Amino acid sequence: MRLPVTVTAIVGCSFPHREQNRHVDQPAWYRKKFLMRVAISAKSTSLGSEVDQRFGRAKYFIVLDTETDSTEVHDNEVNLNAIQGAGIQSAANVAGLGVEAVLTGHVGPNSFRALSAAGIKVYTGLAGTVEQALEDLKDGRLTPVASADVEGHWL
Repeated sequence: MRLPVTVTAIVGCSFPHREQNRHVDQPAWYRKKFLMRVAISAKSTSLGSEVDQRFGRAKYFIVLDTETDSTEVHDNEVNLNAIQGAGIQSAANVAGLGVEAVLTGHVGPNSFRALSAAGIKVYTGLAGTVEQALEDLKDGRLTPVASADVEGHWL
């Protein structure tokens, strides 16, 4: 049985809170961690799709808003067939969607730099379905990476 937690603001405290003196299931700082827009590289358009192992040349990006549970699918075919610059252009496109995190199989150095410059956290090493990747993020099983995990033009 989970007991409710009371979150109280303390003057001068840097505790990140959104609500004061309110009973909630989780403290506000815990809930906020999972309220974000997430882009996941995908091989097709459904949540049951496999995570695409390539970020820059992913066929689709599925954007999920974890606060509203809304889903958007964005076609990335133009970058799928690009001769060069696919990672940087994909990163720019994803940043334009207002996401705060990217979940993918692998990310190259140019993509990683562009995503990091936009303030987007990058999670790599994902396999399985888009839905499972999102659940892993929500359950805290994923850690953002500090650098690219493959060389440029990786296939």
